[in-house]
Amino acid sequence: MPGNKKQFWCTKLGKKRKSGGRAKGGSGRSGMVQCSKCGRMVPADKAKKYTRRVSTVDPQLARELRAQGSYIHTRRVTEYYCISCAVHTGKVQIRSASERKRKPRR
Repeated sequence: MPGNKKQFWCTKLGKKRKSGGRAKGGSGRSGMVQCSKCGRMVPADKAKKYTRRVSTVDPQLARELRAQGSYIHTRRVTEYYCISCAVHTGKVQIRSASERKRKPRR
């Protein structure tokens, strides 16, 4: 009979991280940002943020200009990555449970 199958209901799943993988604390709903790699919309406090300086001048020309004492403007480019893209590109490494409990040294 199809109705006699046993069903197992899980009342509560285990939680991997106390914070749920977010840095929001008690601040309520945070804004969304778009992943630079895949385009997924991610909460801003969960996304990994990387800022780098980009120069529009060729590196060899920039070296010569700096030697003459000129200032070369660089602009800051901010990229946001979802967790899966950050792991895939090597921006974030997967840590074991004991390493996750320790705070990273800066």
